[in-house]
Amino acid sequence: MSAKIKLMIVDDQRLMRDGLRTLLELEPDLEVITEAENGQIAIEKYADHPADVVLMDIRMPEMDGVEATRTLLKNSPNALIIILTTFDDDHFVFEALGAGALGYLLKDVSGPELADAIRTVFAGGALIEPSVARKMVAEFARLAPNPRRAGEEILDPLSTRELDILQLIGQGLTNREIADRTFLAEGTVKNYVSSILSKLNANDRTQAVVKAKDLGLI
Repeated sequence: MSAKIKLMIVDDQRLMRDGLRTLLELEPDLEVITEAENGQIAIEKYADHPADVVLMDIRMPEMDGVEATRTLLKNSPNALIIILTTFDDDHFVFEALGAGALGYLLKDVSGPELADAIRTVFAGGALIEPSVARKMVAEFARLAPNPRRAGEEILDPLSTRELDILQLIGQGLTNREIADRTFLAEGTVKNYVSSILSKLNANDRTQAVVKAKDLGLI
């Protein structure tokens, strides 16, 4: 059996920490190794117990989740942090992601969805709540200058299926949701997404959507 993914839960509510621990340890590949009730304590504990993935609340006493994320990554650049909060306020979203968090999920996420998010981030990906992703796309589209220049075109055009999946990405759907919608295997969707990012020369899904809008693809 492969080693379990080691987790740290950072939340100022004891009941929430206990609930998350119970929920996550139902998964055979996940293990909660430590907890903290605020950002300052999380930084201190992480030094002694460097978890694979940190689940970080936003609003906490002493030090909030944004500052804790920023400080933790300054001390440990390879730390993997998912923001898990009740707030989807634009300010918190952009502050947290700007600080270096790789995920932003709301606390009404289901247990299996949270477990999958942890696995995704641990494997090197990023995962953002669909409603939050839509905020990001809208904000980037508003702020970013139009990058399209004369003669700038896609060298390798997207297929009809890729364009369909790109539309669903633009709606903030996850790979699993796209798979359900298109009746494809989740692994197949993942391959299509990788191809779309490559063809659009985009680093992530959000940048792909912004570029697609600029090129009139969606």
